Amino acid sequence: MLPPGSVPIKDYAIETPLKDLSLSAEDDTFHEIRIDLKPNDHISAINFVLKDEETGAWYRNKGRDFKVPLINYLKTETNTIEPKRGLTLWPGFSKHSSFEKWILFFFLMLFKSRAGQDDSSESIDPKQENDQLEGYNVEIPITKKVLINNFISVSVKKYFESEEVKNLLYLETDLPGDVALHWGVCRDDSRKWEVPPAPHPSETVKFKDKALRTQFKPRGNGQGSSVQITLGEEFSGFLFVLKQNENAWFKYKGNDFYIPLSSSSNLLINGIGEYESEGVKKEITEEAIQKTSFFQFTNGTVNEIKNVVAENSSESGKVKSKEVQNSILQEIERLASEAYNFFRSSIPTFSEATTVEHRETTIVEREAAIVEPEATVQSEKLTHDIKICSATGSGYEIICQGFNWESHKSGRWYMELKEKASELSSLGFTLVWLPPPTESVSPEGYMPKDLFNLNSRYGNIGELKDLVKRFHEVGIKVLGDAVLNHRCAHYQNQNGIWNIFGGRLNWDDRAVVADDPHFQGRGNKSSGDNFHAAPNIDHSQEFVRKDLKEWLCWLRKEVGYDGWRLDFVRGFWGGYVKDYLDASEPYFAVGEYWDSLGYSYGEMDYNQDAHRQRIIDWIRATSGTASAFDVTTKGILHSALEKCEYWRLSDQEGKPPGVVGWWPSRAVTFIENHDTGSTQGHWRFPSGKEMQGYAYILTHPGTPSVFFDHILSHYKTEIEALVSIRKRNKIHCRSTVEISKAERDVYAAIIDEKIAMKIGPGHFEPSSTFHKWSLAIDGKDYKIWEASS
Repeated sequence: MLPPGSVPIKDYAIETPLKDLSLSAEDDTFHEIRIDLKPNDHISAINFVLKDEETGAWYRNKGRDFKVPLINYLKTETNTIEPKRGLTLWPGFSKHSSFEKWILFFFLMLFKSRAGQDDSSESIDPKQENDQLEGYNVEIPITKKVLINNFISVSVKKYFESEEVKNLLYLETDLPGDVALHWGVCRDDSRKWEVPPAPHPSETVKFKDKALRTQFKPRGNGQGSSVQITLGEEFSGFLFVLKQNENAWFKYKGNDFYIPLSSSSNLLINGIGEYESEGVKKEITEEAIQKTSFFQFTNGTVNEIKNVVAENSSESGKVKSKEVQNSILQEIERLASEAYNFFRSSIPTFSEATTVEHRETTIVEREAAIVEPEATVQSEKLTHDIKICSATGSGYEIICQGFNWESHKSGRWYMELKEKASELSSLGFTLVWLPPPTESVSPEGYMPKDLFNLNSRYGNIGELKDLVKRFHEVGIKVLGDAVLNHRCAHYQNQNGIWNIFGGRLNWDDRAVVADDPHFQGRGNKSSGDNFHAAPNIDHSQEFVRKDLKEWLCWLRKEVGYDGWRLDFVRGFWGGYVKDYLDASEPYFAVGEYWDSLGYSYGEMDYNQDAHRQRIIDWIRATSGTASAFDVTTKGILHSALEKCEYWRLSDQEGKPPGVVGWWPSRAVTFIENHDTGSTQGHWRFPSGKEMQGYAYILTHPGTPSVFFDHILSHYKTEIEALVSIRKRNKIHCRSTVEISKAERDVYAAIIDEKIAMKIGPGHFEPSSTFHKWSLAIDGKDYKIWEASS
């Protein structure tokens, strides 16, 4: 049964080259392998992986082997399987296509014929093929870095018109094709979008009552396009994003472009933007193009440079010495470098892989630098509108979980936490996550009953509002714990089942999913995994979504929450989460998608791509509007630290092995929370190694979350020092990681070329070839260094 050219690999596999196969007049080239099977072989499945001999890259299905089951398809009269008749080949992937450089499309075909006959035998009646395997295909994209260097320039000038001061903005870009400007203004530092009054440029229309849309006009020289806008003096800032060719959105570092209007300025951005399509999100940043820069010269910067010149000048009218001139130039270079580093966005290298289950193809979504030939962005057509405010924060958030499993017991937790608000602010936290606020069957709050009743075991609604107000006073934003997956009922139905709800949201059993066997719901089937302790809510019901959006908006307005921690998001589709976030417009949101990592014979697998892919898939279902807890990173840290297997902290591509290695700006890293630690202890972090865990997450990209119990413990001083190092060096959710070592007893990395770190008992010292390093903190089995000039 072995195809020609097959070579045994040890005693468990066969290596077979794929043959080129031209299937059309356009000379589309695919790759084929043919395997003849005999009925008496009793083969139940074919397992395989693919290798690109040119690059050496291996391709698997979510970290596992591809598998074609055969046991239900083989019949006694057949010995091979053929593809579905009339299969239409996907267009655009010919040898002559520009995609040929990085798209490798494997088309695997298994043919069938009658037993004992060759391939020339008569064809089989299609009516008899219903239970036959009808084909299998997988698309493998391979990325290739290509330089992109488009720009958008913005100039702001002030002038007088009818004795009023006006702002004249001129924007131009060399982005090809049709480019639309989605824009608005703001009046203060909150940068809240507002539609300015007329007059507006020609061909300007309103966009969702939140923004204006103006088409760029081609410039006379045929190079690029431009638009001119006039604004009044009453506005403090100009906000915008770009849309190209109806299929690509561009932002800056994941946020809206912002131009201050307080003084005239010029802005030039090269290699900028963020491109989004329905299935993929990519960012163009300076990380992919090392020579790209972003400068915004303000009066303060100019004055600082002038002061440097003045301080180093000799007496007026005299020629400066060469030494003084060099000193001036060095200081100006230092200031320019600081300005560059301040605006620099760091994104890891982009790569895609396809994953296959049956015949469906899913794109692995990873955040990165987009790389395209011809400096042209191509994508699927967008099926969703621009999101003016996303729930992903600024990128510099540091979260404190402000409770543990026992916090409800005092009955006045809100008041106790209020007394610690100033201390948490001084420690450097920017977000605090509060416990569930609603009336609940369980005292911890995770079995909610009447959602509009905010008198809980933690305190009453008045105390909650005072607590949120106090955190806002000290500069900390607040996340509410929203339990949307399930809800406890007030009444029993005629069968004695608790599935009838009371309170302001008096739903009946139509609000309960139909496939939860314990609660006899009359809704639709669940869109996720059921939580069996309480009725699972059917989010496909329009009245349910309407009520939950109203509740979340009420919490934002009444309590003052800035965002959400979303409980048990495995239970319902991430698209519903996007709906709720679009309605409530939180500053930050993070979902708890927690399931088991991969294990073999009791040992954790090295490759956890399948696990982090499931979390990525959920984030992607929310259209990237929410982050998720990086359970993958926590699990890998467990094994690495507990068993002294620090090699686990680098994946096969040399990147961090958790969600933070694929989509860092949507990864909320943590080592412990109220479920895993505290008195529950469901998955406690290795004892005595907590500070190694914090040394990892507080120096790496992603958004770190610190557990309240650890802040109050003997770790407080060390945690404070690590937070200070992170903030001082402006480490953020998209910072770059260069892994220096990932060996048995030591892991070491350089982050943003600003800090070096190592954990584990093994030795590591950062190289002084390009930077001088000073030791910032030295703890038990961990060290952090800072780059010094």
